[in-house]
Amino acid sequence: MIEISTLLIVVVILAIAFDYINGFHDAANSIATVVSTKVLTPFMAVLWAAIFNFAAYFYFTDHKVANTIAKTVIEEYITLEVIFAGLVAAISWNLFTWYYGIPSSSSHTLIGGFAGSGMAYALMTGGNPLTAVNQSAILKTVSFIVLAPILGMIIAVIITLIIMNIAKKSRPAVAEKWFKICQLISSAALSFAHGGNDAQKVMGIIATALIAEQVIPNFEAMPAWVPLSCYAAIAAGTMSGGWKIVKTMGTKITKVTPLEGVAAEAAGAVTLGITEHFGIPASTTHTITGSIIGVGVVKRISAVRWGVTISLLWAWILTIPVSAVLGGLTLAIIHYIM
Repeated sequence: MIEISTLLIVVVILAIAFDYINGFHDAANSIATVVSTKVLTPFMAVLWAAIFNFAAYFYFTDHKVANTIAKTVIEEYITLEVIFAGLVAAISWNLFTWYYGIPSSSSHTLIGGFAGSGMAYALMTGGNPLTAVNQSAILKTVSFIVLAPILGMIIAVIITLIIMNIAKKSRPAVAEKWFKICQLISSAALSFAHGGNDAQKVMGIIATALIAEQVIPNFEAMPAWVPLSCYAAIAAGTMSGGWKIVKTMGTKITKVTPLEGVAAEAAGAVTLGITEHFGIPASTTHTITGSIIGVGVVKRISAVRWGVTISLLWAWILTIPVSAVLGGLTLAIIHYIM
């Protein structure tokens, strides 16, 4: 019988807690436009999003994104302490950005914290920090800090123009009614993609911890309770909302109508579907922000509040390095105490 260590239990609980925080931190991604257009009340919006967050459990079974996250740090530099330090760093940055209403990426803070603690461990044990991480996985993730919002923006522009062309002869009142119905569908699709993408990241961390403690032999042997608990945690977190970030996403970037809400959410869902298919841990936050910018640009360039967008860009750029530093410092403190 395999002995389960106390630290492993703590790491699993902390990972699920991060998934819950990820849910309420990123709730704005799924509900900001549907709330700002008054299609749903805030409570109904988070309930709607949570249902489809969890529904993704039954569809996303390949776990490609989880596998990518699990390979962020090279196996010889992975210990429970490294994983613990990475999670503490990720939770700290997530709570900080949530408190100040900054829509940063939960995905990137998790990757940054894990990579930073792994690099610190390599340094402490006489290794080369740069060889402690899977550089191709990190490069893929970093590249999509730029590519995900651009892809979301381009798809949003295309969808907006298609919808406008289809609906140009419709009476405004009739069109508005149909857009509100369609926004329920697009919001559900975005929440579905969000759940499928983001829940997998914590699955990868938990699987890595189980492998490190030799509870399971490899990623493919991940027990069924891991994805189930991760999807449940992110859905529960979404139910808790993230109202400060909702305000930023739903009103500060550009004014969003039901038509534009449909286009932005559909574009976000399509983009996340593409990245999930290729196992890329893209940021839901970055993706939907780019999509919202896209629908604003169709109206006119000045419809987008570029000052707000530039502030968000700085948060995106800083998330991985700041989380990495926090992960390294947390590991150093753990070693000093122990």
